[in-house]
Order: sequence, then structure tokens, then C-alpha cells
Amino acid sequence: MGLVIVLALLLAWPIGLGLWANNRLTREPALSGAAGTPGTTYLLAGSDERGSLVHDATAGSRTDTIMVLHVPPSGPSALISLPRDTYVDIPGHGPNKLNAAYAFGGPPLLVTTVEGLTGLTVDHYVEIGLDGVAGVVDAVGGVELCLDYDVDDAKSKLVWTAGCHEADGITALAFARMRYSDPQGDIGRTQRQQQLISAVGEEVAQRSLLWQPGRQVSLLRAGTDALVVSEGTSILDLGRLALAFRDATGPEGIRGTPPIADVDYQPGGVGSTVLLDPERSPGFWAGIRDGSLPPGPVGGLPS
Repeated sequence: MGLVIVLALLLAWPIGLGLWANNRLTREPALSGAAGTPGTTYLLAGSDERGSLVHDATAGSRTDTIMVLHVPPSGPSALISLPRDTYVDIPGHGPNKLNAAYAFGGPPLLVTTVEGLTGLTVDHYVEIGLDGVAGVVDAVGGVELCLDYDVDDAKSKLVWTAGCHEADGITALAFARMRYSDPQGDIGRTQRQQQLISAVGEEVAQRSLLWQPGRQVSLLRAGTDALVVSEGTSILDLGRLALAFRDATGPEGIRGTPPIADVDYQPGGVGSTVLLDPERSPGFWAGIRDGSLPPGPVGGLPS
């Protein structure tokens, strides 16, 4: 009888923890309702809400991080970062920078704009606030991040000596935000953002976490406090997202940016933007959708 009780407790704990976490998720209308495309597509957004950990003169909310994570029916999973300054057509507002879609219409307009850009229907929207990034990193006990040059960046407050270092939440947040001291600008920032999320995922996947219920609760509390998801997205969907992210950032995945034609495209009226390659982009997104592109890095600065 004692063994039965122990087994029941072992089974009940993860089920109960999952239900608790699922009920803590904040959900908002975000999806467009457009006809589905093959596979599963997640839109990941990092919202800059100028919270307690971010101090500058900018008011309101923006999206400094925009990533498309796609799992095709067959073929490699892909994690594609969309530069925030990507020049796009925003429905109802005309041409502008991609992150303006969030400012104009929140998650629903960002989703619709990304769908028009990529041809992929978003199945799940997941947003994390910048303060939440720091909380999750601290909940996993810090992460190791690497950068091969020194940084002393006044805007992000990142001070870094070339190499790999253990970073706490505040440092990891600055690591993900810094771009003015990056020789690749916003493109370099997208690479560091992917590195940070991958590092958090590695910490979460540690087997030792299975035997530390206190850390499990702390991590889930930090994660659910930080996230906003689309209606219909569950904690199980977030688990599948984590597995897809691991696959996309592994040796058999695709990661990077879309093909870029110009990182200083100035169409007038909106300042400097990032222009995606109009000839290569349609085929690129079709390959992502169908899983027909080979694994490895893609995009980056135009040659």
C-alpha cells in the first residue's frame, strides 16, 4: 500500500503542477483566424513595456524581439528572427517598421502583419516582457552566455569582457537588448536573443530539476508571470514550443534571419529600415513552410 501511495504522489505532482501553471497563464485574443498552413507556427514576441528593470525615455510598448518558430510536417524545424526594423506593409496603416504593428494594434495586428510577410498562419502567439526575461533567468540560477568582444554600452548598460560568462537576469536582459555596440547592429542582437533563449532552455532541461520541486515551482511561477499567450494556447503547447525550439537551435535545425537586401533602406517617412530580399524571400518562406531547406544557419547581413 505504501508503494501505491508513493506512485500516486509521483504521478499527481506533475499533473497538479501542470494544471496550476496552466491556470496562471494570461491569455489574450491574438490570432487572426486565417486558414491554417502546414505544420505548426509559433510567433514569439519580446515586449518592451518599460517596466521596473528598463529605464529610459521611451514611453509605451514596443516589440524588440520578434521570432517565428515553425515545425513543418516533415523536415527541420526553423527559428527565424525578424529584425524589428523590417520594412513591411501593416494592414490599415501602410508601409512601416515591423515593430510599429505592435504599437498600432497590439498582438492581433503584429500577428496579421507577420502572416502577410511570411505566408505562414500563426497557430500560437507567445509574448514575454523584458522584466520577465530577468525573472526567468534568475529562476534557473543564471545562464552562460558568450560574446567574442568587449562591450561597454551606455544604452543597454551591458558591460562585457570578451568570452563566456555566467549571467544573472539583469545582465542577460542587457545582453539581449544591446545593439548600438554590436558591429552587426540589430542582426547581431537577434543572434544573441536566440542564444539567450537557447541557454535558458538548456537549464530548464537539466535532469536535476526533476528532483527539485521548489525550483520547479519558482521557475513556473516566473515563467507564467512573464508570459502572455493567445487564447487556446495551453501549458502543453508551451512544452511543445520548448521542444521545437531545442530542435531548431540544434545541429539539425534552421536558425537565423530571412534573406536581407539592405540593412539601411530609407524609403522616406519612417527612417532607416531593414529591407528583406524581394526576390529570395518568397522561396525562403515556402522552404521554411514545407521543411525543404537544409539544416544550418540562414540569412544574416547581406554580402
